[in-house]
Amino acid sequence: MLEIVLCIIVILSAILALIQKDLLKAAILTGFSGGALAVLFQILLAPDVALTQAIVGAAIVPVFIALAVKKTQRSDG
Repeated sequence: MLEIVLCIIVILSAILALIQKDLLKAAILTGFSGGALAVLFQILLAPDVALTQAIVGAAIVPVFIALAVKKTQRSDG
């Protein structure tokens, strides 16, 4: 049952990240998706994959997306 809930969280957060207008919110939602996927991998007894997913999918990718958005925003002044 927990696996189904985690799959729904992963799918919903990925869809919400795709339809967001604000790119920083999309980066945060990408992190939620990666974190839920890491927990799902841990439940499915793949701790090495879960650790990699937690580091890359829940931490590094959202930070890089947020940094790219901050670096490329235009200033009005």
